[in-house]
Amino acid sequence: MRNPLSFHPILRNRLRKMKPLPVFSALGRSCLGLAAAFSLASCGGGGDASSSDGDAGAGDDDSGQPEIALIMKSLANEFFKTMADGAEAYHGENADQFGLIVNGIKNETDLAQQVALVEQMVARGVDAIVIAPADSKALVPALKRAQDAGIVVVNIDNKLDNAVLTEAGATIPFVGPDNREGAKLVGDELAKSLEKGAQVAILEGVPTAFNAQQRRAGFEDAMKAAGVEVVAVQSAQWEMEKANTVTAALLREHPDLAAVLASNDSMALGAAAAIKAAGKEGAVQIVGFDNISAVQAMIKEGRVLATADQHGDQLAVFGIDAALEILEKDVAPEDKKTPVDLVTKETPALPLPDR
Repeated sequence: MRNPLSFHPILRNRLRKMKPLPVFSALGRSCLGLAAAFSLASCGGGGDASSSDGDAGAGDDDSGQPEIALIMKSLANEFFKTMADGAEAYHGENADQFGLIVNGIKNETDLAQQVALVEQMVARGVDAIVIAPADSKALVPALKRAQDAGIVVVNIDNKLDNAVLTEAGATIPFVGPDNREGAKLVGDELAKSLEKGAQVAILEGVPTAFNAQQRRAGFEDAMKAAGVEVVAVQSAQWEMEKANTVTAALLREHPDLAAVLASNDSMALGAAAAIKAAGKEGAVQIVGFDNISAVQAMIKEGRVLATADQHGDQLAVFGIDAALEILEKDVAPEDKKTPVDLVTKETPALPLPDR
């Protein structure tokens, strides 16, 4: 007679688990340290992982605790360090409830390494994967294989493509903000200081990423409503150094440029450096998205006008909670919208209410 437990994918996953592989916490933390300093230097090796458990080899052990893997995008982006710190702090407060592994890749376009991280977590036998995918389409097949192996998958930050999910037969909930809404909030704030007919440029992220598409759309919505001309839209791949190069070229090509709308704060920093080098501080305004600490300081100084706070320190926590709910209550996965707020010099970011 067949074991009745084998019919339930989560229980089947628990039963097939082998002893977890050791995790290289020091390597992961050194990469995150580099991210805090905005270094683009390599940490060596492939994707990095750190464990929030006291024992790096601990996870779903005899206590029956579920083990959750957080897989993020670029560790060179302060936003994802903030996300990791928030997840680890939350785990520290709830260490008796679940185990946590924190993973990330080195740059925003390293899709192969992020797929490899998903496959490593499947081989490890984690109970859930909470992922901020580097691409809205390319990660779907690997995540479907994870689901087929009995692993709960929750999508955060960058929404997976609905059509590709449907084609793959995967149902993966998205827990995150409305990126178009957040970008429009920022664009509307910028429009207040622009004359009708002013020229602006948009720095978009990875064009195949849904959040990049939505932020561009939100910026365009705001500029169209204000009668402002978008003279250029160029990708800087979410990265500060590329944004510096792209913005320098835009300033030469469009000498009357009045503002740069950057789809994340790393690119806003790159744009700010290019604008300063061109001697156009004050003449060309900058807005961003993410509310990282470096941009918070520039907003106070008046060098960046506004950004959007999607509460990066809580974004992974929202995803972890969703995964735990699915695991513990066996509920059907569903999308959950999370907050996004405008941040300016006059309206600084406020923490979310206690959970």
